[in-house]
Amino acid sequence: MQWFNNSKLFDLARQGQKLTHIAAVIPLSGIFAIIAQFGLLPVILIMAAIYGYTPEGGISVQGIPNTMAGFWVGLQLITSFGLIYVILWAWLKWFEKRPFWTLGYKTQNILAKYGRGILIGAAMFTTAVGILALTGSLAFEQGKPAEQGIPAIAGVLLVLFGWIVQGGAEEVLFRGWVLPVIGARYKPWIGLLVSSLIFALLHGLNPNLSVIAIVNLILFGVFAGLYAMREGSLWGISAIHTIWNWVQGNFFGLEVSGNGAGGGTLFNLMETGADWLTGGKFGPEGGFAVTIVLAIAIALVLFWKNKEVEQEIPALQ
Repeated sequence: MQWFNNSKLFDLARQGQKLTHIAAVIPLSGIFAIIAQFGLLPVILIMAAIYGYTPEGGISVQGIPNTMAGFWVGLQLITSFGLIYVILWAWLKWFEKRPFWTLGYKTQNILAKYGRGILIGAAMFTTAVGILALTGSLAFEQGKPAEQGIPAIAGVLLVLFGWIVQGGAEEVLFRGWVLPVIGARYKPWIGLLVSSLIFALLHGLNPNLSVIAIVNLILFGVFAGLYAMREGSLWGISAIHTIWNWVQGNFFGLEVSGNGAGGGTLFNLMETGADWLTGGKFGPEGGFAVTIVLAIAIALVLFWKNKEVEQEIPALQ
């Protein structure tokens, strides 16, 4: 597996004048993610001014059209994760002295890599849903007519723009910066391990966390890191991350890492089986069905033979 030790991501990271020390990378990755969340504040203030507050202190958005709800959810995702790009751009420019595209955003074959990622991400999560369906662990949930099916399409598509920013932002932070910087300065496996653990740790703040959820978060981090290393870019894994979240929350109507997906859903499903399999209130990412899918995905990335192209994930046949 030459691609593991000599990924193009490591070559890109070495183009700067210096590589950030691991003792700085670990805390900074968390600090960058937390600071970016403050980008959400203006949106919250605007929504509060428009819709007012509930007696419990939240923003009163009940009854607003689903299309408008999709707009606000998408905007919240964009503003709470978009700053990660800006922060990393500044760090690379003034500390590591290299351009932003060296995080894995070379322009070669963008459409092919992103399109392939969309197909793989959708297939992966649909497989997890298939496992739950075959075990009788899913059922259709009765919801508001305006927030599901065809009437919800506009809102669902608006939320997708938010997931594009969110998925890409997490990938650029963990697989575009943390993994290659540590892997290039030390060992590739150290970069893969540390980036996966930090990814899981930060998601550990989400509600309804379980032991299986933590394991799955680590496994997704490992899969994402291996995929990015083998492809040598972030385009594919950014698409996988985006579509995974969107299909989970706004296509099937399931919880995304412990949080309900706003903006409507095309199919409104709910888990009915044992929590260890379905993930319970955390959503499928906290269940064994997703563990199976991630284990298979990791094995395919590691062992799929592709003699023609050493570095890239093989194209779907």
